[in-house]
Amino acid sequence: MYSTIEPIARLSSQLARLPGIGSKTAQRLAYHLLDVPSAQATELADAITKARELVHDCPICGGYTDESLCAICADTARDASSLCVVQDARDIAAMEKSREFNGKYHVLHGYISPMDGIGPEDIRIEELMERLKQGNILEVILATNPDVEGEATAIYISRLLKSLPVKVTRLAHGIPIGGNLEYTDEITLARALAGRREI
Repeated sequence: MYSTIEPIARLSSQLARLPGIGSKTAQRLAYHLLDVPSAQATELADAITKARELVHDCPICGGYTDESLCAICADTARDASSLCVVQDARDIAAMEKSREFNGKYHVLHGYISPMDGIGPEDIRIEELMERLKQGNILEVILATNPDVEGEATAIYISRLLKSLPVKVTRLAHGIPIGGNLEYTDEITLARALAGRREI
């Protein structure tokens, strides 16, 4: 009978904690890492360590940076009057891929979820309000995820901002390019209808 080798089991267990990695994939990755040259494994370990040491939250937007400010907050050519509010720092990369938004960002680092014991005070809403009090922001785009928690967070923030002289908008939700009506859920279809525009 083949016994489990503790260091391999430990490595597999740690890899399985990564998002999207199941136990079989984790085991396959662990064996792969054992087969690569030692220098390559060391480079991977060093890259992880360095990223953890050097990358931190931008003090203004909350996005990732290895400088004193992130590149977007430091860029004076970007439109400082438009602020896109996202849930996670990785959402900035997704928005930037579209090449359609030239404003600044604010990362909440989470969402409101009373079921999970996460309230408004647990995410960066207070920091958002402080930024808005400076008065140079004219539009806030709420780009939280289109799920229950993301919607609850967007509604909460929009109500907070009603008393401020800013335009509050929400990303449109609808049918993705290449999607079929037949496989689209009712909520997505309803939002697509509500958000329709003249062409």
